[in-house]
Amino acid sequence: MGEILSFKDVSLERGDHIILKHIDWTIHEKQNWAILGLNGAGKTTLLKLIHGDIWPTSGQLKVLGGVFGHTSIPELKRKIGWVSTALQDWLHPGDLVESIVLSGKFASIGVYEHYTEAEMDQAKTILNRLGGKRLIGKPYRVLSQGERQLVLIARALMAKPELLILDEPCNGLDLFAREQLLQRVALIAAEPNSPALLFVSHYTEELLPCFKNLLLLRNGEIVEKGSRQELLNEATLSKFYREPIQTLKLGKERVAVYPT
Repeated sequence: MGEILSFKDVSLERGDHIILKHIDWTIHEKQNWAILGLNGAGKTTLLKLIHGDIWPTSGQLKVLGGVFGHTSIPELKRKIGWVSTALQDWLHPGDLVESIVLSGKFASIGVYEHYTEAEMDQAKTILNRLGGKRLIGKPYRVLSQGERQLVLIARALMAKPELLILDEPCNGLDLFAREQLLQRVALIAAEPNSPALLFVSHYTEELLPCFKNLLLLRNGEIVEKGSRQELLNEATLSKFYREPIQTLKLGKERVAVYPT
């Protein structure tokens, strides 16, 4: 099975501050991982490394077959889909939904390159597949937060990425919008040609059963990594959070965590 990414003793420093410490981690094809950590754990920094926005201070980082320092970062970024509420600040609010989705093919904010009718049809097909047919023809600014996240997911899928990063995609969503978004993530994971999924969250209840692998990050260090079956339990999570917690099962395989 091929590798999606590989961290080998990767660290990141800024001045005297060590942000990430000796990260060793590998994701293989067809694996879906979730990263769990509190504020300041280093989750966003880890994602920026994967996306090529910043480079490690030491160690070797390999993403989608390219070793950093010996690969084209712009080409790499075209193979990675990124969904984050932070991206919404960069989008043009007056652009139509389908144009925003289409821009994902070019990894750009706005569409400035020539595109074909078939490519625009593809953007609309992805929206339709995700349940967003009713959004076609609407400007981005009139959408709800849940609808905006749906559009960002469709945009990320437009380039047929090999890796799809979902960076706290449920932020700002109400209870029902969150569940609708998670259902769409589950549908993507179930598709035969689904990219490898990397889901980042503060909350265990957002970790769907399709995320069978879990990385626990604290203060820039990996505390644990392995199967969700091994790690989503009160003993492991109490040790990870350094506080006593209790778990509550939500259905068969989802788990919520609360302080005791």
